[in-house]
Amino acid sequence: MTAHRTAPAPRPRSAALTAALASATAAVTLALTACGGPAAESEQDTTGEAAAEVLAADAFTVTDPWVKAATAREEMTAVFGELTNASDTDITLVAARTEAAGTVELHEVSTEGVDSSMREKEGGFVIPAGGSHTLEPGADHIMLMDLGQDLEPGAETAVTVEFADGSTATFTAPVKEYAGANEEYEGDGDRGQGHEGHGGEH
Repeated sequence: MTAHRTAPAPRPRSAALTAALASATAAVTLALTACGGPAAESEQDTTGEAAAEVLAADAFTVTDPWVKAATAREEMTAVFGELTNASDTDITLVAARTEAAGTVELHEVSTEGVDSSMREKEGGFVIPAGGSHTLEPGADHIMLMDLGQDLEPGAETAVTVEFADGSTATFTAPVKEYAGANEEYEGDGDRGQGHEGHGGEH
């Protein structure tokens, strides 16, 4: 008598495939969880550090800068232009320098009646977040004093500005002829005489 063996019933293919996929998915998920946490934190930290390293100078640009033509004998002149801040926080321009002048100051103009006088701008020029600050005759300007050379129309002058965070930016301003009204400097008598006619108007 021949014995008959009953083969075990085959496992449904769909069930086996489902189990295999589930096992593989669990393994991949575990691996991603183990590796993804620190990586995500690292990416966030890097982003935060990058944001913290943004300097005022990197967000600064100047549009249409220019310098009023003047001779060394006249001793002084001024720089004008549109200062722009592309960042989302205010930046403050606190100082400036150029090889064309022995002394450089940030000035504002105050008007009383028909008389205008200029004085140093306390705290510097604040350029608002995403905005601009205008330097123009009769208003805020960068004052160049003790000129060491004639600044003739058509020439160019390099001006370096410094911000409250210590960063600096340099731009080149063309020299232009300009006939403006006179205004006095709120300083000592000698310097006041030497600072008339820098190009302000009122």
